Amino acid sequence: MDVGAAGFGRLLPGLRDRVRRAAFLGIDMEFTGLYSAFPQNNQPSLFDSPAGRYLKVRQSVQRFTVTQLGLAIFSKENSNKYVVHSYNFFLFPSTLGVTDVEFTLSASSIQFLSHYGFDFNKFLKDGIPYMNELQEKSLNQRLSEGSWRACSAVDRDVMKKAIDEVTSWIVAAEEGETMILKDLSGSQMLEVQLVLREALQNVWTQPLEDSEVVVKKVSPQQRRLLENSSYDYCRKELILMSARGFTNLFQILVKAKKPLVGHNMFIDLCHLHDKFYKPLPESYEEFKRNIHNLFPVLIDTKTITKSIWKNYQFPRVSTLLDVYEVLCSSNLNPTDPTGPVIALASDCSRYAEKKSPHEAGYDAFLCGSVLLKSAHLLLRRVTKCSDTVEADPSFSQYLTVLAEYLNKNFSGEDVPSQHPPLLVVRVRGWPQMNERQIYQELKALCRFDVRRLSGNQFILLSNKFKHVRLVLRDYKHHPNLQISVYRHWRHSPHVNCLLQVSGIVALWSLLAFVLGGPPCSS
Repeated sequence: MDVGAAGFGRLLPGLRDRVRRAAFLGIDMEFTGLYSAFPQNNQPSLFDSPAGRYLKVRQSVQRFTVTQLGLAIFSKENSNKYVVHSYNFFLFPSTLGVTDVEFTLSASSIQFLSHYGFDFNKFLKDGIPYMNELQEKSLNQRLSEGSWRACSAVDRDVMKKAIDEVTSWIVAAEEGETMILKDLSGSQMLEVQLVLREALQNVWTQPLEDSEVVVKKVSPQQRRLLENSSYDYCRKELILMSARGFTNLFQILVKAKKPLVGHNMFIDLCHLHDKFYKPLPESYEEFKRNIHNLFPVLIDTKTITKSIWKNYQFPRVSTLLDVYEVLCSSNLNPTDPTGPVIALASDCSRYAEKKSPHEAGYDAFLCGSVLLKSAHLLLRRVTKCSDTVEADPSFSQYLTVLAEYLNKNFSGEDVPSQHPPLLVVRVRGWPQMNERQIYQELKALCRFDVRRLSGNQFILLSNKFKHVRLVLRDYKHHPNLQISVYRHWRHSPHVNCLLQVSGIVALWSLLAFVLGGPPCSS
């Protein structure tokens, strides 16, 4: 289900109830870009430490914004059946009284979204506003001081037009008469009311459905009675709630403390923190503490599937949709009556009829489905010897078999990544080679991250063992690139330097001993 600003407020109470009753939540996001090209070398590398990678991602998160957030609410019903309500929330930064938000567009990311049918009109025209705690504090202060302003030039034009219409009408209007302002967006409806009430002491405003605002001519006495009453839709707390927009749902998710499931979700979590909670801290450890306090149970399905791949004869696939289809295959799950049944709710049924990869709501649904199917495979493996798989496994049983994957690398110490051995490239006959040229030379065969070791030597690091085997085999007799497994004692410039210095010292000691002769006796 697609959700924009126009319908978000009506859905919020129902979303609160569904989240409260949920077993767990799937989440996914789409962005205006992934990794910023500025500063240079900001692309994450396999050579990065976890803290170093976080700092690179932090710089990118500060430049890009979220275009769409997918939330899949998995609720357990009778037997082992899970009903899923999946939503696509189109988001756009709040422009109500906060400093104008700037964000960057990556051409490749926009092209990617367009290829998969992303609706940019919904993002730009009907995006749900949001703000973090720092921005809300600023707006609250400006509202208290009466110094808020509209950031959008479009909104300023709309307000000028509304003021002109009302001031022309009110001259001849009798007390009690009304007029209607039409074609206003959600934020414009609020801003127009605030401006009119500040400019004219003898009007009262009230929002209607379908982007309309009623303006009524009243006496000053009536105005004072209506202000801050239950009839006042411009009370400060309501303004803040409207400006918070999607952040209201984020706070519901935080309060519910339900397990949160994503696929390769590190960047998603960084955006959640930055856009809806607080600006990302410089410290990686502080970020992990914060995110763990917000969401105590985090599960990354990429971590799970990479691990269980070793125990099953799975085809090696990379995309989330491919992983889901492998787990759904009849070869892997031959008529298992104890397996989880996953049913999409009637208002989200289009995902059952049509694949929609890289649509946030669909990918959130896939994340939760992959979790359930992976957990059931692990449960079967644990209980196959005793033959005690229950007909109706509880979700807590699934969490038990997933225990080693819960919060992995999201709290406490990071588990070191297991990579194939480093390779070293010695260049001969190709002067002035750099990291980029080495990468270009090898990328047709396999992918490596490249780092210069010395003048004509480079280190290669991959996350795939087969790539290491391929390059060692195919470049065994290459005339210009001599590639071998890196040995620290043999290839490290520091070790070589130390050995050379030690050799020189030993040689001079030997020469001094030979040439100096025995000491003279007095």
